[in-house]
Amino acid sequence: MISVPRWLLLVLGAMFSIYHVVLGVYSLDIPTSPWPTVAALLLYSVATVLSLWPAQRLRMPDWLAAFDLAICIVLPLLVTSQLDPGGENGYATWYVAAVGTLMTIAAARRQLITAWIGVVILAVQSVVWAGPLSLGGLGVIGSIVWVATAHMLTTALTNAARETRRYAQAEREAAAWQAAQDAHLFEGRMRLAQTNRIAAPMLRRIADRNGALTEAQRRECRMLEAAIRDEIRGRMLLTDGVRVEVQRARERGITVNLLDEGGIDDLDEAARDRVLSRLAEAVAGSNADRIIARTAAEGSPVAVTVVGLRDSGSESSGVDTDDLEVELWLEIPRAL
Repeated sequence: MISVPRWLLLVLGAMFSIYHVVLGVYSLDIPTSPWPTVAALLLYSVATVLSLWPAQRLRMPDWLAAFDLAICIVLPLLVTSQLDPGGENGYATWYVAAVGTLMTIAAARRQLITAWIGVVILAVQSVVWAGPLSLGGLGVIGSIVWVATAHMLTTALTNAARETRRYAQAEREAAAWQAAQDAHLFEGRMRLAQTNRIAAPMLRRIADRNGALTEAQRRECRMLEAAIRDEIRGRMLLTDGVRVEVQRARERGITVNLLDEGGIDDLDEAARDRVLSRLAEAVAGSNADRIIARTAAEGSPVAVTVVGLRDSGSESSGVDTDDLEVELWLEIPRAL
């Protein structure tokens, strides 16, 4: 995040504030009575210390902004009550620059409305007390310029900080997208290499025999095709143990379908091993004609649902749900 350096704000504010206090003390012999000026100096010092006191948040609290605004109203009234508006007051009008400094600090600490109200009240009081020409002679215009400059800098820094956060977020999203693409590419290459490792020997055998395969070889091809389909459709449901038991089940004539729909992607390694070990045991112990293992939806207390279906004995060669009965129903929980 881009912001005004805290130490620079404190040093500059303190230097200007001390300078105004010195001028006020130096000119105590000019007012008719010095005591209102002394009271103004004390109030200004308290407001400055509170405004410059180090805080975790750069933005000035609303109560402190209201207090500073009240000081900016009281300060000119106290000092000018003992001055002659038509006389040569010299440094006795230190309050003008003091109000400008205090409101500049408020603007730098993101209390822009308070800062503008403060200098506008200062300008109105100066015009009422010494006429319109006093805006230039007393330095009120300079105080307004200070607040305007602080306003522009604060707005620019706030916009820059906002854009920086936006660009940082966009960079993180781009990095995440690139990582996901790299992961998909890497996984695709791994799947391709694994598929090639499984299928290449049988494909070479088919090519060598010009497609003339024995029944045993055709059955082996079908089992290889099912294993490749498992690698694609049952990605997270596969471990070495599951692969072995699924292969044995298919050798027994059981049709096995593994369907991974992303429901166990969030499980840690230990929980996933526990769930898939239970899946391997279920496949090994089933005598069904068809086994379907499917991951549950995310947020479900169930991790994997295993269903075993058995043909009821109908002579029909077609698949009819009325001819199937449930031989196995198992819901493997996410947690123990």
